Amino acid sequence: MTSPPPLPTALVVMGVSGSGKSSIGERLGTRLGWTFRDGDSFHPPANVTKMHAGIPLTDEDRWPWLAAIAAWIAELRGAGQHGVVACSALKRGYRNALRDGHADVRFVFLEGSAELISARLAKRKNHFMPPSLLASQFATLEPPGPDETPITVSIDAEPDAIVANTLHHLVR
Repeated sequence: MTSPPPLPTALVVMGVSGSGKSSIGERLGTRLGWTFRDGDSFHPPANVTKMHAGIPLTDEDRWPWLAAIAAWIAELRGAGQHGVVACSALKRGYRNALRDGHADVRFVFLEGSAELISARLAKRKNHFMPPSLLASQFATLEPPGPDETPITVSIDAEPDAIVANTLHHLVR
């Protein structure tokens, strides 16, 4: 019998806006006893202003945000700690920047249909990311490939079931 792989330094809970990254990430952090950070908290004010106005972010907008998250992950690694961060990480290049060459960063891809996520966004209140930007999120999305060793979970379940499914795949 083989032993399970070592736990990663960081789990990046990724997907389009409205897929449940923050709620699933927070629950994963609680279940694992790891620090949770919402990737939105790393955005510079200019990014928040653009999204609130319904203007999609460009790669130029995203790189400083991704660098800030990668720096947080590096801090965790340096301190021998673990963390969970909710971050869209829509493109392979973004995920590569977050991983920064380290295999101890794993991605949890929250996969769901545009219809399901659109319905969720329509119910969300007081968030700076308007539902009108969902199409641009799906257009940008490059689902992680097998070589990225993602944990892909369907969001068509209750949050506790999504977390349990994620943890099952994390330790096997």
